[in-house]
Order: sequence, then C-alpha cells, then structure tokens
Amino acid sequence: MSTTDLAPEHVPSADASTERAPSTIGAPLVVAETVISASDAKVIGRSFVGASLLVLLATTAVGALLGAERIGGEGAFLDAGAVPQLFAGFRVGMVYGVMIPLLLGIAVAIVPLQVGARSLAFPRLAAAGFWAWVGGIVLIVISLANNGGPSGGNSKMVDLFLAAHGLVVVGLTAAALSVATTVLTTRAPGMRMSRVPFFSWSVLIASIGLLLALPVVLGALIFLYVDHRYARAFFGGNEGVTEWIGFALTQPATYLFALPAIGIAAELVPVTLRTRMPLRGGVIVGLGLVGVAALAAVTQQAGFDVPWAGSNLSLDGLSDKLADLVPYALFTLLPMLGVLIVMGLGALAAKPGPDRARPRITAAFLFAFFGMGMIFVGMVGGALTPIVDLGLQGTVFEEGAFVYVAYGTVLGGLGGILYWAPKSTGRVVAEKPALGLALLGVLATILASLPYYAAGLFDQPAGSAIFDYDGPHALWNLAVTAGHALMALVVFASLGLVVRSARHGDLVGDDPWGGQTLEWLTTSPAPVVNFAETPTVMSPEPVFDVRGANAGAETGER
Repeated sequence: MSTTDLAPEHVPSADASTERAPSTIGAPLVVAETVISASDAKVIGRSFVGASLLVLLATTAVGALLGAERIGGEGAFLDAGAVPQLFAGFRVGMVYGVMIPLLLGIAVAIVPLQVGARSLAFPRLAAAGFWAWVGGIVLIVISLANNGGPSGGNSKMVDLFLAAHGLVVVGLTAAALSVATTVLTTRAPGMRMSRVPFFSWSVLIASIGLLLALPVVLGALIFLYVDHRYARAFFGGNEGVTEWIGFALTQPATYLFALPAIGIAAELVPVTLRTRMPLRGGVIVGLGLVGVAALAAVTQQAGFDVPWAGSNLSLDGLSDKLADLVPYALFTLLPMLGVLIVMGLGALAAKPGPDRARPRITAAFLFAFFGMGMIFVGMVGGALTPIVDLGLQGTVFEEGAFVYVAYGTVLGGLGGILYWAPKSTGRVVAEKPALGLALLGVLATILASLPYYAAGLFDQPAGSAIFDYDGPHALWNLAVTAGHALMALVVFASLGLVVRSARHGDLVGDDPWGGQTLEWLTTSPAPVVNFAETPTVMSPEPVFDVRGANAGAETGER
C-alpha cells in the first residue's frame, strides 16, 4: 500500500550514502544569519538548542559549586548573601534556561518536518521569542550577580530580575504558540491527528500546557514587580519572590516541561526495534496523562500536604483528607501512570516475533530511554515528598527529585539532538563515543540526585549550606558535587562531538536510522522548504510502509 504521493523508489534506504558538501553548522555564515534575521525553523531551533546547552553548562557549574559549599555543613567559601542567589540561579536556569528552551528548540526544528509542513507557523514570532528569551536570560544573570534574585538585597536588581523573568516567559510562550499552531494547522494531506508522530504529539501537549501555565507565571511576576517597586505590602517583597513563583520551579510542574523528552523516547522505541508501535492510541493517552501536570502550574500548586497516619474518621476529617488526596492523585500520580503506560507499550513492542528484525541500539536511543527512566525516578520522589508522615518537606529530598527530572530531560534532549542531527548536517554523530557519554550521563544524574534522597531522610535542609545532622553528609554532598561536574563534562563533550561530527562526520543517506516518519523522506540536510513536494500521508508510519513496498519490489513480491 502506497502511503505518499511519491514513488517507492524515491524513499531513501536506511543504508544509503550520498556525497554532499560539508556542513556549514557553526560557520560564520550561519551565525550571521541567526544574528540578523531567521525565518527558517531549523536555524531558529538550532539557536534555541545551542544557547540552552551553554546555559546548561553554567547551571551545572552552579550546582557543583553549591554541592561543594554544602560538603562540610558549615559553609565553605561563599558569601552568605550569594548562596540564595545561586540556589535561585540553579532553579531558574535549569527550568527556563534549559528544560523548556532545549526541547522547544528541537521541536521548532523538527516538528514541521514530522507533520509534512513546508515551514513553521509564525516563524518570525518564534525568532522574536528566541531573542526575548536570550535577552531575559542575560538580564537574569546580571540581576543575580548583583544580589537581585529572591531574598536579594539590591532592590533595583530585584526589579530587574522580575522584569527579566517576565521577558523570558514571553519569549518561551511565543515559541510554544508557533509550535502548537504548526501541529494543529499545517499538517500534510492525510495526516489526521491520530497519525501525528509521538514526538510532535508530546510537543503539542506540552506547548498547550505552556500556553496555559506561562501566562499564570507572568501574571504572578507582574504582581510581584508592582508590589516590590511601589508598596511591598501584599507579596512579601524580595522575600516573597520564591513563594509566589516557586510553583513553576518544582514538581509537578516540571513534568510538563519534561514531556517532550518522553515523546522522544516513544519516538525512538519503534525505530530501534524496527517495528510499529502497538496501540498507538495508548501511547498518546500516556503522553496526555503526563500533560495533566500543566494544571498544577495553572492552579499554582507547588506541593501538597498528604497525611496518611492518624486519620480523623469524622466527616470533616475525611473531607479535609479528600481535599488533599484529589490534587495529589491528579497532579502527581496521573503523570506517573502516563510514563508507565509509555514504558509498558514500549516493552510490548519489544516482544519477539518470527519475522522481527534485530533491534539496533543507538546512542540516541540510550540517551532517550535512560532519560525517561530518570524522569520517572524523579516522579517517584515527587510523589513521596508531599506525604507529611515521611517528613521530607523542606529537605533536599525535593531537590533530588528536581534534579532527576531536569537531568533526565537533558538526557532525552541530547538523544533527540543525536537522532535528528542528520536532518541538520547531513552527517551522523560518531556512535562509540556517544554511547559512552550516554552511560556517563546516567551516572552523573544518579550521583547528582540519589544522595539527596538519602540526605533528605536525615533532614538535610533545602536551600541552605549550613546544617548539622547525623549521617555521612560530607560523602553525600561530595557525590552530588561530582555528579553535577560530571554532567557538565558530558554536556561539553556531547556538544563538541556534535560540532565535530557536523564538520567531519560520515556523510549519510536521507534515512540513516530506518526511520518511520516524514522527516526521513526528505534530504539530509533538509532544505529550507523541507520537502520538494508536499507528501500525502496514509498511515502513522509512512516511510516504514513505503520501505516495505520497496523491499517487496526488490524481491518480486506484489
């Protein structure tokens, strides 16, 4: 059965190799094009990805610095006033400087290709969003460096922090609007919503969630700015900043930001197993359940108090308990169920069969698969934190859960970069070193997160470098320091590997992975208009189907 309006012989072979001019990624021409004006989604997307990786390097360095400061429990070498600024910088940098823009950047570049669009919807809006985001990030760094973040002592810099934070939110909202509109309005003929690829589905859900949640953050920032600048009577001044915007910097709101990383894993499972994903609708439902976390940000729910012991059997007591359990189950347990559904259906796809091709494990798959696993472990921590009887609230246990989700998102994003690199450069990233980096990334995530699960059980306080408790706190904080430093090394090495491969890597055909979705139908690197002819889609795996038609033609089958 034909699935596109192109003949089967025009579909690229997974093993094809063609000669092309060397990639110009990173060359002065591309940089100039990005700086001056960009309407090509791939240029805008690369700009988001490259800048977010640079922010990630700085943020991991801050994480390592804070870990080292907490090794002795007495504060080591940082000024007491700088510590709150660094904690704020780590959270804001990881959420608004890395998690959201990294995956949005991949989406801006790839989603138009996946849905068969000739271009991104509102590309100029996405480009403007990029520059608003970059400008806001730079101003946030300036404000934090001048004691202007939460609990900062420089009132003008606190104002700058709030205004810059708002600029970042506006920029990310603009990019999310462009991506969501692309999926909803510019799909190729025949691509019903049920045929949209998993990554594009996850991006659509996440983008709609961002369009709901980020305006709530912006509204809180406006109230904080006005109150701090003129009265400081209602929102606690500089001390109230974290209280009022903290809902977007912790669980469960972070699950929404991590959702496209789960979509990347779902995208790579059938490609790795060389088969169709069974029960596609179930995977989409799982992604949608993770997206329920958007409601936590809309309702400004940063956490819950869930008492399990000492239940009051009176009517009022049961009513209060139910009032705690409903949002807990909705915002915390449903996203966990969504990830379990995606994992379970992926495992079902791995069921062996008589005609099943041998799986092809790639570095991109390992990054994405382990990233989804780390996100799930963070969700488990996020589910345990609100339980009052465990005594984990206000401890570093929550920070461990946050880092699991954040670094799991980074691993998923790196997997997406490796997987779709040929569509940007026409070359693949060297597999052997990338496989090693994937394993190191998992180790870095565990070292930076798991020790704080243990330290939280011993009541190490969050947001402080001064504490005293029984337990090997020096060992735990040293391990966390090493984890952040190792993640910085992994990111730096991965970035260098991608840049080097873009210039000197092996030239590949249009479909080096044996992909299933429309982006592998066009050339590598993809042209500005994405497709020479607009494809017509007849199934969720159009390239997979036509490749089968090619195989049948070669063996004389009809």
